[in-house]
Amino acid sequence: MPRVGLSPDAVVDAAVAVIDADGPDALSLAAVASRTGVATPSLYKHVSSLEALRVLVQLRVLTELGDALAEAVLGRSKDDALRALMAAYRGYAVAHPHRYAALPQQPRPEPALASAGNRAVEVILAVLRGYGLEGSAAIHATRCIRAALHGFAALEISGGFQLAEDLDESHRLLVDLVVAGIRR
Repeated sequence: MPRVGLSPDAVVDAAVAVIDADGPDALSLAAVASRTGVATPSLYKHVSSLEALRVLVQLRVLTELGDALAEAVLGRSKDDALRALMAAYRGYAVAHPHRYAALPQQPRPEPALASAGNRAVEVILAVLRGYGLEGSAAIHATRCIRAALHGFAALEISGGFQLAEDLDESHRLLVDLVVAGIRR
């Protein structure tokens, strides 16, 4: 009989808490079991394996990121939407650096992950449609935007920017460069 109050969602909540506290490498079934107050084998009533749990965590994080991007651009268009999207992406990564580090950076075969990832990409594509970009041009622009977003976020959360200049100013410059490039 599953523990009262323990569900797949509660197990994912606990896994995300482990990642938030100690990073993605700390995720283990033992750590989640400890956080939920059950024996490790009890988790198998809710998730089939550590790998399955990782997929559920990645799905949660991709969904959160997609929600943040969609909310940021809602009711905005063109430069305003692109600036808001870029700020939301950075904001999510900085607010949740360990969750961000747990995101898959390449496609995985799980349909739910593909769907969640596609949703985030669709937000970017919707913004680009405001500039008249469609098809191949929109895909290339999306790749460039993703590279700029991920590159800055990954460097920032890993401490890769060591010079004294203000990071917010650097990010504003990056956003300005991307907006100018997309306008072109």
